[in-house]
Amino acid sequence: MKEIFNDYIQNLETYIMFRIKEEVSRITPELIAKNRAPISLSMGAPTQMPPKYALDALKEAIDKKGMHTYSSPKGEKSFREACALRMKNRFGVTLDPDKEIFSLIGSKEGIANFIRLLINPSTKKEEKDIIMLPDPGYASYKEMIKVSGGLGYSVPLTPENNFMPDMEKVFEKLIKDGYNPKKVKALLINYPNNPLGATATREYFEHIVKFCKKHNILLVSDAAYADLYFKPELKPMSILEIEGAKDIAVEFHSLSKPYAMTGWRAGWICGNAEAVQIFGKLKSTLDSGMFKAIQIACAKILNSKEGDEYIIEANKEYKRKQQIFVEGLKELGWGEFNVPDSTFYLWIPIPPRYKTSVEFTHDLMHKSGVVAAPGSAFGEYGEGFCRISIVCSEDQLREAIERMKTDGFYFNL
Repeated sequence: MKEIFNDYIQNLETYIMFRIKEEVSRITPELIAKNRAPISLSMGAPTQMPPKYALDALKEAIDKKGMHTYSSPKGEKSFREACALRMKNRFGVTLDPDKEIFSLIGSKEGIANFIRLLINPSTKKEEKDIIMLPDPGYASYKEMIKVSGGLGYSVPLTPENNFMPDMEKVFEKLIKDGYNPKKVKALLINYPNNPLGATATREYFEHIVKFCKKHNILLVSDAAYADLYFKPELKPMSILEIEGAKDIAVEFHSLSKPYAMTGWRAGWICGNAEAVQIFGKLKSTLDSGMFKAIQIACAKILNSKEGDEYIIEANKEYKRKQQIFVEGLKELGWGEFNVPDSTFYLWIPIPPRYKTSVEFTHDLMHKSGVVAAPGSAFGEYGEGFCRISIVCSEDQLREAIERMKTDGFYFNL
């Protein structure tokens, strides 16, 4: 049967987190038998309940007449207006809810479908349209581009460039590597970054906007983690705060991470009106919009006092968890490494006795039941690191550290 499917799907990788989940499920009985029941530090999914205010709004909305009929891919007007107000309240960005905002069934779906708009599929490498993407970066980006028939070109995010590379130098390298600069359709950015937790400055955002305008490249910003931060003075920005950004940029927002609504699948795209409207044409053929009751509940939480308080408390909790795990790693001999001021991720070097990140995370999972994600899953520049997601309970984090001590996972053993 494989030969009947299109050429772009042939080499598609199953998402790394699902592969890890399948392996964990397979070895769970074995781990339980040796008192090492799995502790998941791999999946970037909040484990706490969503805000009660949103849950109550959802329960109330479900019984309203008309809730269970089709919505619209564009989103109910009340939801789009709430998104516009959120962008104004949170970022100071003014948007037209009718022309510059469109609903998403989660930002992952939105980004994948938006990439399809940009790429003219080809199986010939020299003819492939190019999207520049962060490396390390969200593991699905490259596969989204691949299955659309395009090519992902890595933009290296390293400590040496402070995770904010000079895009003109990257563009020069792309040309030296033999790629046609006219084939570059977009630059995809993700700040705060998954898996690094790195953020960007206003000056860097200005640099990116200037770069994309100069080269006539669309700027695609994934802002899924914009509300997960620990210092008010370092509150992450929207790319749309930069003057002129709306001329060449769109941004994706999600309710999954800040409100622990990963299963609700709710988000929005906003920015350049022409790009948003073209996106809407594609979406009109693919889905019929979010469940109306979810839209009502999301609209209520986005600009509520209860929603803001929830985010503040959740971020305090993530900071506590971060401190617990960082202190534990230091006791295990991990020296200096970047401790981010945003997201619920830690990006840590693997012990020098391991040749690859897969080898380390495999050993850690099979011996101690501590499940982490190998850095190589996030790109070429991810090798030598692993990603820790601090979303489980504080007790589980402490237990993970104790197991690592007992089982000999010291950095310089």
